Amino acid sequence: MELFENLSAAQIAIAMAAAFTAAFARGLAGFGLALLLVPVLALALTPLEAVMIGNFLMLFIGLLEIRSLIRDAERSAWVIGALVLLTAAPGLLLLMITPPDLARLLIALVALGAFGLFMLPERPADQPGPIQTGATGVAAGLLTGFAGMPGPPVVPYYVGRAIPRTVAKPSMLLIFTIASSAAIVSGFALGQITPRLFALSLALMPAIISGNWAGTKAFGKISDAAWRIFVGTVLSGAAATAFWRVLS
Repeated sequence: MELFENLSAAQIAIAMAAAFTAAFARGLAGFGLALLLVPVLALALTPLEAVMIGNFLMLFIGLLEIRSLIRDAERSAWVIGALVLLTAAPGLLLLMITPPDLARLLIALVALGAFGLFMLPERPADQPGPIQTGATGVAAGLLTGFAGMPGPPVVPYYVGRAIPRTVAKPSMLLIFTIASSAAIVSGFALGQITPRLFALSLALMPAIISGNWAGTKAFGKISDAAWRIFVGTVLSGAAATAFWRVLS
């Protein structure tokens, strides 16, 4: 069928499995949807197509949870989200002029950088100052446009502090929902959104919804320590998978 034109049955199956796995990670860790899914999609699609589909999926699932995210997120999430809105478009412009192979490598490096930042020593629970908060927002916006991955600067900002996971998770997810909307608006403005990309995103939504539901159920049953271990595992796995696929 035209929707899956140029995609093999194996590629479609891998995309569905990756979507479920990435959504499970999102539901449990509070991130990981784009970090795990975009590098896999970029193997069958162009990096730009993979990034835009990742953003559509983050927006769709974020809107389903928006009331609880607004209620539970830390106030800093709004500051970071506002900066993401301002800087996503320049990141997308950079992606448009970057050769696909180089873009795939840079996306893999982004995944590796997220793991490296997570491994830094845990910081106090106090909200960081305006410089660190601002830098996090700008970096998240640029990475939203270029890689569809606002997570690498955002995850260490929240998970790297001694705050409850019930605050860290909704704060991250609120930012990611804002980031995805910014990237999609930028994509429309730059003429990079096609009906096929929208349709492919909708086709992956059943896997996203079911995976996110399973991850959210698991989130309520584990301790803070186990949650942080899972976060580190997701980050390291994403980095290793992205590099393995680039090299292969």
